[in-house]
Amino acid sequence: MQFSTKIFPQADLESQKSLKPSLKSLLAHNTDCLVLAYSKADLDGFGGAKAAKAKSSYLTELDQLLGGSVTHANVLGDLDAKPASICVLRAEKSWAASGVKAKRVLLVGLGDAHHVSDRTLLSYSKIARAALKVLSGNSIENALWFVPSFSLMHQVNLIADEVRLTIQYAGDQAYRFGVRQPAMKFKAKDHPDTFKHLVFAGNDACSKEIKDAVAQGIAMVEGMNLAKDLGNLPPNICTPTYLGKAAQGLAKKASLKVEVLGLKQIEALGMGSFLSVAKGSDTPPQFIVMRHQGGKANEAPIVLVGKGITFDTGGISLKPGEAMDEMKYDMCGAASVIGTMYAAALMKLKKNVIGVVPTCENMPSGRATRPGDIVKSMSGQTIEVLNTDAEGRLILCDALTYVERFKPKAVIDVATLTGACIIALGHVHSGLFSDDEGLVNALTKAGNASLDTVWRLPLDAAYHEQLKSNFADVANIGGRPAGSVTAACFLSRFTEKYKWAHLDIAGTAWKSGAAKGSTGRPVPLLLNYLLEQS
Repeated sequence: MQFSTKIFPQADLESQKSLKPSLKSLLAHNTDCLVLAYSKADLDGFGGAKAAKAKSSYLTELDQLLGGSVTHANVLGDLDAKPASICVLRAEKSWAASGVKAKRVLLVGLGDAHHVSDRTLLSYSKIARAALKVLSGNSIENALWFVPSFSLMHQVNLIADEVRLTIQYAGDQAYRFGVRQPAMKFKAKDHPDTFKHLVFAGNDACSKEIKDAVAQGIAMVEGMNLAKDLGNLPPNICTPTYLGKAAQGLAKKASLKVEVLGLKQIEALGMGSFLSVAKGSDTPPQFIVMRHQGGKANEAPIVLVGKGITFDTGGISLKPGEAMDEMKYDMCGAASVIGTMYAAALMKLKKNVIGVVPTCENMPSGRATRPGDIVKSMSGQTIEVLNTDAEGRLILCDALTYVERFKPKAVIDVATLTGACIIALGHVHSGLFSDDEGLVNALTKAGNASLDTVWRLPLDAAYHEQLKSNFADVANIGGRPAGSVTAACFLSRFTEKYKWAHLDIAGTAWKSGAAKGSTGRPVPLLLNYLLEQS
């Protein structure tokens, strides 16, 4: 899927003076489909005596240029004032007389949203999805999307968010695992989406916002696609070694420095908790460190830490067999961090960002850690392992200790950590845990700006009581009550030297059933957060 920009300097559908030449220039662009939005007011003012009394609707001028096609559609009832309503006008012989080269005009209803100052991104998302659905899966290969018709011109701050979101949805719609990884589908080949190129058009008033947002959106889609690919690959291919090599390969494509530590180096660092999870597998663990140096040399970095269990059997505390294949997605935290780092480098983000990924398999064997074993973390704290299926926190705690050396501005860990978070929040919001109000507010805002949303859950000191052990400093589980909270409380014990937030993405990182596959979340959330910080 390609995305680009096209600026029509004076194009303005709200100015009566420039209305006709604006429409002529847009319609003269050679495209399979020109996408325009209209409001309820535009429809109310279209045609008849009502239009003569009031300021003429731009639909009236469009109708004249299209030889009455808009009137015909209105008579048939194809134009509707409701938000996300769709009407496709197809080229007729009369169009050529007006110099129209567009093969189609897609009219998208905004409802009243065009005229309210508090229009939400959620209301826009429904409109954008409806339009993109029409563009996909048929004979339309390219489209010209006139951004100002969707956005109030006195609210240019909305444009960047809306354009990025449109690209995010278009990229998500175009993603085909079998096309990107053809060796994985030997019989039924996936076919690429016929819709291949979306051009975002604007004018001088919003050209900078559009160009910046398109560049950022392109990088975001690349990061999401990478995260999806890594998540969807089978666990016999996407091993810890594969993840390490994939990260190293990105250094050749973007401004990233990548270091991958092997077993001996991990042992030398004293990461006993991490190694206790890895020891049951024949596949060696890896510890990946990715650096994007986009800020000043002395600027404290933002650190992202991703859980990278490339397959989780539960270890000796073996999981039930049903849907165990989905435990290949237990590295989606790692995939999202790697995808975010790649996107940040592609968009040349002016910020220092470090991505850290501890990655291994959790397998049962004669060498595997047993329930009741006590291990020593890199921090020096001892941990009683009561359940080997609570392994994500065991690899993350050593990574969270490791990142102290970077003197970070903030640390955000991302993990498919607990089934309890799915029970609490379902598949809508990712769980957010932090005691830092500034970090909570920034991540919540970033989630809302990308519709990759989070919901804050508690970290009260009282929950720590459930993690007490008679034999070690801390137990790795606190029982069934508040399972996602006690998991976050466990991690918090290793983050006292910096600002920290934990994202539990167990309910949002992938989908099951007919739509089974990685979602690429929370790459949009993390990138919007980083953009806001820079």
